[in-house]
Amino acid sequence: MSTSLTTCEWKKVFYEKMEVAKPADSWELIIDPNLKPSELAPGWKQYLEQHASGRFHCSWCWHTWQSSHVVILFHMHLDRAQRMGSVRMRVFKQLCYQCGTARLDESSMLEENIEGLVDNLITSLREKCYDEDAGQYRIHVASRPDSGPHRSEFCEACQEGIVHWKPSQKLLEEEATYTFCDASKTKAQESSGYNFFSLRWCLFWASLCLFIVYLHFSFRSSAFL
Repeated sequence: MSTSLTTCEWKKVFYEKMEVAKPADSWELIIDPNLKPSELAPGWKQYLEQHASGRFHCSWCWHTWQSSHVVILFHMHLDRAQRMGSVRMRVFKQLCYQCGTARLDESSMLEENIEGLVDNLITSLREKCYDEDAGQYRIHVASRPDSGPHRSEFCEACQEGIVHWKPSQKLLEEEATYTFCDASKTKAQESSGYNFFSLRWCLFWASLCLFIVYLHFSFRSSAFL
């Protein structure tokens, strides 16, 4: 997929969804490869998509790879008086680790992924520019598995100081909770097995004692006869 086609697809999806979300306002989407994180003009807001799914194609050696750690930076501004808004967007690139060329390559994305990303953008836009409660963000999962762990030395976003590939605190807490529950379940099963084992032996010794008592009284009865 060429860069121009990807850009056109982004604009097409964005304009269609904004027409539904905010039909009374006019919004534009501008691709800005020089956009910098946290460097905002007065009145502008920022949204950072940290785990988008994209596919890269090296223009030098034709190597392709999939990544679920594509970073997309958005700067947003709404002029309430003019009812006009603007979004500036930058998709961070990655270097090809196969041939080691210094050429940064852009990612291509499926239309369904772009639609989900635009939904997240509009959610952030409604929260930060319109002060609305826009609901939850969509979670994106790569359409194909990664070719390997994220390599920050080949990531343009990482080189510019955006730490995005480490698992979030929420995911770490969920994993810790799952591990704790799993361990508790295993311990409970072991404890249950131990109680059953002890009960079984108690019944055995009780039966043996009753049998001995029975034999004792039987012998005594025989002796009296």
